[in-house]
Amino acid sequence: LLFVFFSRLIFGTLYPAYYSYKAVKSKDIKEYVKWMMYWIIFALFTTAETFTDIFLCWFPFYYELKIAFVAWLLSPYTKGSSLLYRKFVHPTLSSKEKEIDDCLVQAKDRSYDALVHFGKRGLNVAATAAVMAASKGQGALSERLRSFSMQDLSTIRGDSSSTVPPSVTVRTSSKQSQPKTSRSASEGTGSSGKC
Repeated sequence: LLFVFFSRLIFGTLYPAYYSYKAVKSKDIKEYVKWMMYWIIFALFTTAETFTDIFLCWFPFYYELKIAFVAWLLSPYTKGSSLLYRKFVHPTLSSKEKEIDDCLVQAKDRSYDALVHFGKRGLNVAATAAVMAASKGQGALSERLRSFSMQDLSTIRGDSSSTVPPSVTVRTSSKQSQPKTSRSASEGTGSSGKC
């Protein structure tokens, strides 16, 4: 199975890709058309293969037949891709070209409308989530602020005019009251040292 995969990769994709490059580089119209027909047939083959792999993989020599088919498409003696393109693909696409173009235009319009619709919906969901997060955050902040008394808040801001009565217990008093005590003690020692 690995051999089949690498054979198809090399002979079905890389080899034609290199010769397509050479055709474009040399600007040889005949070679260019030949490789374009191959790529159209190969694209159809790959699409069909997606479904046939599901239902026909049990068939004996199924993978070997796929490699033989790709070799037949590539061969300059059989000109398989050119034959399939001229006999089947070109007449079919020519007769159905208008309907295919109309379907593609409609699909393009629908996909654009769907993209705009889902984009608006996504923005609405994001905006709602942002508002909900902000309101929850604001609620948490107001709850946090409510847990403090006005005296606690003035202490946190550093207002020296308000003093905390001894009966009021400050939740963060151990961290905040020590610097004030050490400041007042150092001010007291500093003023006594100057006199």
